[in-house]
Amino acid sequence: MRIVIAEDDPLLREGLALLLRAEGLDVVATADTAESVLAAIDEHAPDVAILDVRMPPTHTDEGVRAAVEARRRHPGLAVLVLSAYVEQSFATDLLTGGVGRLGYLLKERVGRVEEFMDALGRVAAGGTAIDPEVVAQLFTRTRQDTRMERLSPREREVLALMAEGLGNSAIAGRLVVTDGAVHKHIRSIFAKLDLSPADQVDRRVAAVLHYLENARAPRH
Repeated sequence: MRIVIAEDDPLLREGLALLLRAEGLDVVATADTAESVLAAIDEHAPDVAILDVRMPPTHTDEGVRAAVEARRRHPGLAVLVLSAYVEQSFATDLLTGGVGRLGYLLKERVGRVEEFMDALGRVAAGGTAIDPEVVAQLFTRTRQDTRMERLSPREREVLALMAEGLGNSAIAGRLVVTDGAVHKHIRSIFAKLDLSPADQVDRRVAAVLHYLENARAPRH
């Protein structure tokens, strides 16, 4: 796995590079600005780009804008965005272009090496890894959506874990239920969110996007 890292904090940038190299991964370049990371991605064509949300010069959303631009230039690129705290609008902006090969994690996850490496592997393999804290905060903002209100508490738990990027077996393990029970919950979620019968992967993505996108809807 070839990786490019963009982080303006030199200690975190080098520490992350050391961690990944210790895990046997190939960090081909590091960068400290959004502009330089885009150049590095163009030059090295990595499998994964890890970017900080807030980077110079304004330390607002340069990392997110760089991630969106990198995915536009290189559609197959996996992107893992790191943030010091939950920024819901940035998470949903990233997901607007599709949930495949995308992760959004709080920086504190980096210190939990097993969790971080699991998320990185999931994103590199074409999946999604959304920080549980981001998911939890988004859920508190979706209460005004009537379709979301149709979901039972257990179905909300299942959808939250789907949004984190977990597959059915992983969800079953987390909730200590059978794979069959998870399958039934997901079928019910599709029905209650008015997602017509179609390809299972497409409906799964649609369900997650519906819930994340509705988090941006203004309160009335």
